[in-house]
Amino acid sequence: MVLAYIGLGSNLEDPTGQVNRAFLELDLLADTRLVARSALYRSRAIGPEQPDYINAVAQLETRLAPLDLLDALQSIEQAHRRVRLQHWGPRTLDLDLLLYGHQSIQLPRLTVPHPYLTQRSFVLYPLADIDPNLQLPDGISLQTLLSQCPFEGLARLPENR
Repeated sequence: MVLAYIGLGSNLEDPTGQVNRAFLELDLLADTRLVARSALYRSRAIGPEQPDYINAVAQLETRLAPLDLLDALQSIEQAHRRVRLQHWGPRTLDLDLLLYGHQSIQLPRLTVPHPYLTQRSFVLYPLADIDPNLQLPDGISLQTLLSQCPFEGLARLPENR
């Protein structure tokens, strides 16, 4: 089993509901188990003018290979009617494979760690909810990244599972 971290985000069609349903669907993936989930966070959208996002992170134990896990994540997105019309545009559900064990992966379809992981407060703070002592494959600690990434523009939502 490999520990994988998944970033979740939504800003269309009941974003909180979309993210909460996605947590349940992640736990139903073959050879995969949802181990932990972060709190939900509201963040300002990056890119074109659009509604705020609801973001979270899930920690999975999985036997799926990285590309198989990516395919499974994209299937969940499609079930949520994800449409890819605009780069960084609004979406019903976005699932990003952030980390896959301690591996660094460079493939045409997949880069792990996620290329923007170190710059995004809406990923780093939810990651800290799950594993504050996390280290990236290059040895950089999550705490170091948090110290360089302000909480500004982020709001932790009250627990309501």
